[in-house]
Amino acid sequence: MTGSTMSSNKPVKRRSRIITLELPALEIRQGKNRRLYSFAVDGKKLHDFCTVSRVSRHDGEGLSGYQRPEVVSHITQIKDYLESENPLLPNAIVVAFNPTVQFRPAAGSKPGISRMGTLVIPVNPDCPDSDKPGWIVDGQQRSAALRDAHIDSFPVCVVGFVADGYEEQRQQFILVNATKPLPKGLIYELLPSTEGKLPLALARRRLPSLIAERLNYDQGSPLEGMIRTPTNGIGVIADNSILKMLENSLTDGVLYNFEDIDDQLEVLKEFWDGVKRTFPDAWGKLPRLSRLMHGAGVISMGFLMDTIADRHRKQRKLTSKFFQQELEPLRKDCRWTEGYWDFGNGESLKWNELQNVPRHIQMLSSYLLMKYKSIH
Repeated sequence: MTGSTMSSNKPVKRRSRIITLELPALEIRQGKNRRLYSFAVDGKKLHDFCTVSRVSRHDGEGLSGYQRPEVVSHITQIKDYLESENPLLPNAIVVAFNPTVQFRPAAGSKPGISRMGTLVIPVNPDCPDSDKPGWIVDGQQRSAALRDAHIDSFPVCVVGFVADGYEEQRQQFILVNATKPLPKGLIYELLPSTEGKLPLALARRRLPSLIAERLNYDQGSPLEGMIRTPTNGIGVIADNSILKMLENSLTDGVLYNFEDIDDQLEVLKEFWDGVKRTFPDAWGKLPRLSRLMHGAGVISMGFLMDTIADRHRKQRKLTSKFFQQELEPLRKDCRWTEGYWDFGNGESLKWNELQNVPRHIQMLSSYLLMKYKSIH
């Protein structure tokens, strides 16, 4: 490491290519047994022992990682600033360490809310990113800009903590970023695999997020791969539309009647398969080409699902074929891809004028429910 402020960062004890990096640090005690470590390090060296775990899915497997993809334009702006005459990065980068990172108190230091010492970090230049001892929880763009900037060195503040595993890292990532301008879809996609204590508003979205994940990734689901999320950018239905539909039904609809998620998923899969069979020409298209895949359509069809299920609540099993039979008479009244919606009382909208706003959702929902009840 370069620069006078980094002179105490000394590599020692070479063994099997592992370098032990020793950094002066302040240990801060929080709660009963949590410890934070505040230290300075050359930002150009961060990626020697830290990695950024981006949210991704591989071959239909579960969610891995917890970070958002790098924002190139933002990184470029920070990089240009770092290359300017007198840059300053006062905010600390937050890093979650695995248990191989140790703190060695200074001689004579006494336990208290804080004490000085040395943070000992093992560094293996040959190991893959996934095996590095540190994960960047907050400061992804800054660390990438530091890595790419045309500068010799740039000391930065880092706050680290030792985490038990991915579960705790994800929890901390959500808590750190929930109040920042972070895509909500990323937060919601992380919720199913996060079991720690979360703010009430996020905790309430955990079950809908888990159900949405299953609908999107269960093999054979009629909505498989169709829900657009940060890790599935080719989906045609916005994740927030699906979540809203699920929240409505879980609060006061057919899903409320089931405690087991598999029973809830069975009803949902059968219903949406029935929708797919009833409206094949409107299925699977982008929302601008089909209002069935649009937020207003998805949410309104959710209300229709609840009404059909409630009307036949004594029926043992609600199958795809049954839902198709219930929906078939509505085909002539729906204008998902062309024509005009005639809502009555002189109100009508061209099919693509229907928007994902409360008034239009209410108009469409009332129209579909009225038509269904008049037929059945």
